Amino acid sequence: MGSVRVRFAPSPTGYLHIGGARTALFNWLFARHNDGKMVLRIEDTDQGRLKEDSVSQIISSLKWLGISWDEGPETGGDYGPYFQSERLDKYTKECERLMAEGKAYYCFCTSEELEADKEADRKARRPHRYSGRCRNLTDKQIEKYKAEGRKPVVRFKMPEGNTVVKDIVRGDVTFDNNLMDDFVIMKSNGIPTYNFAVVVDDHSMGMTHVIRGEEHLPNTPKQVLLYDALGYETPKFAHVPMILAPDKSKLSKRHGATSVEEFRDKGFLPEAIVNYLILLGWSPEGNTEIITLEDAAEQFSLKRVNKSSAIYDVTKLTWINGVYMRELPLEDVVGYALPFYINEGLIPEDYTEQDLEKVKSVADKVREREKTLVDLAKASSYFFKFDYEYEEKGVKKFFKKEGAADVLKSGLKALSSLDEFTAENAEKAYRDLIAESGIKSSKLFHPTRLALSGRTIGPGLFDIMILLGKEETLKRMEKAINYIESL
Repeated sequence: MGSVRVRFAPSPTGYLHIGGARTALFNWLFARHNDGKMVLRIEDTDQGRLKEDSVSQIISSLKWLGISWDEGPETGGDYGPYFQSERLDKYTKECERLMAEGKAYYCFCTSEELEADKEADRKARRPHRYSGRCRNLTDKQIEKYKAEGRKPVVRFKMPEGNTVVKDIVRGDVTFDNNLMDDFVIMKSNGIPTYNFAVVVDDHSMGMTHVIRGEEHLPNTPKQVLLYDALGYETPKFAHVPMILAPDKSKLSKRHGATSVEEFRDKGFLPEAIVNYLILLGWSPEGNTEIITLEDAAEQFSLKRVNKSSAIYDVTKLTWINGVYMRELPLEDVVGYALPFYINEGLIPEDYTEQDLEKVKSVADKVREREKTLVDLAKASSYFFKFDYEYEEKGVKKFFKKEGAADVLKSGLKALSSLDEFTAENAEKAYRDLIAESGIKSSKLFHPTRLALSGRTIGPGLFDIMILLGKEETLKRMEKAINYIESL
């Protein structure tokens, strides 16, 4: 294989959604596996749909995921500009060449005429195609229309026959040219259409492979015809499966977070999202479901991309996220988690080194059970706040039992007597109390956990004690005793 060049070419009409992120990821993996280059190109010619901050959001989302590019915005390169809006002269030049060669033509049809043709086709129950009214205009007719002030579009002359798209994932796909009309390649305002601009750009930027979602497959025969008409070498295509909702409908907001930023805000880790996206339509060797970006790049092959649609499964993503919550270095998890601790009001925005160290100590113990950073911060709250409430089910099960206050008083006394407050000493004090008094361990441990945290589950009981410290532990037990006695 020669020098591989691929691209991710988003339109900045919104934020980076998971389908776009998966496309960018597959291009990145293919480029890295083949020691090639990945280009980021912004397709911003659809001015009516552009969103002001989309470009910066797309770039920041890619960076957050760890997906880099070798050429493009902020990076530069030899094939720029990397914004389509800055490449209009290239499209104009190639459009004029097609017209000079008789492969494209001016179309002066008005919107009313086109709508009338569409209505006639509908009434006749035949597929709608452009009628070809302007296909063979004379120079005199063209001048007449221009004199009237009509601004033409430029249409591509659809040849007869079939067009075969050679696709790495789907094999050869044949399209009947007779079912496609003379499509517009240049709008009346001088802006190219998607199918034309993408062909000119992919050729001029030296793309060897075009890896994108299968929703683009219907556009591909038009692009293949344009490659041929312009005398360009056609790149290799690979259309990866769509990502569908669990009910196999089109993925939408109602199925959960769909943009990378939404996933980030819901407390998902970039490593987990990347791992999950890797598995959406591609399968690594063996049965592993946990795979790093680097390991995936070593294995990646388009031949292992599935033809069938990938199903979005937030349960699986959440499970994967939980694995990374436990297995990533603590420093990394805490770095991602700090905004969530701030949002919960557990530490201030201008947190101190002491605050940071406390977050590290708490997160290290709490993260074992939690699936997202949101959960992590919420599950950590009682380490930072004294005014927590006791879980209702815990109160009923442990605090309302006869003798619950006396049991906690015994525990309080045992812990108070410790000179050196360590997890080992606290556990020994409780074990000795159980042995001496005959109290069942569950009748001592569970009420104590509820007293210290307000919860029935969490980190190890004695880990909680040490994280709180002796003074806070005793204070919370006294609070619980008073609460029980007030019931």
